[in-house]
Amino acid sequence: MSEDRWIPLAEVARAHGVRGELRLRVFNSDSDILLGLDEVLIRFPNGDEHEVSVDAARRANDAILMKLHSVDDRDRADEVRGALVCARRGEFPPLGEGEFYACDVIGLDVLLGEETLGHVKDFRSYPSVDILVVRTEKGELEVPLVAVYVDQVDVEGKRVLLRSIEGLEPTV
Repeated sequence: MSEDRWIPLAEVARAHGVRGELRLRVFNSDSDILLGLDEVLIRFPNGDEHEVSVDAARRANDAILMKLHSVDDRDRADEVRGALVCARRGEFPPLGEGEFYACDVIGLDVLLGEETLGHVKDFRSYPSVDILVVRTEKGELEVPLVAVYVDQVDVEGKRVLLRSIEGLEPTV
């Protein structure tokens, strides 16, 4: 997986103040990655993308306030509303043993024993459990990330090994 790929970490919620600061809705409120970056990619809803230098970033409760080099007033900040703020995958901090980033599991093969069931389509985080959405031939399967179902998430081996899918029903 390329360290140069851009990963969306937040969405521009609105302008903050009159000097062009942006209030970001961060997808993972525990993450501080955006606070230490010199450059981000802004991905607009229409597909346009622009790499932009970061002048400053700071926490504001559950959000991040960010000042981009080319955004100097409220009108320009309003133009960026709804855009995604992305960081290079290589800027993420190293992980501990058994940890993984959600962006790294998308596309991994999912195996039950020797049988390939499908691949990870999405990662969802609910208040009680994180799940992998697995695309199978029979539909999508929501697999909770708990030891009863998941034996191993092997990002380097590009696979997820399951213990069981008992009680899980695919949706169409």
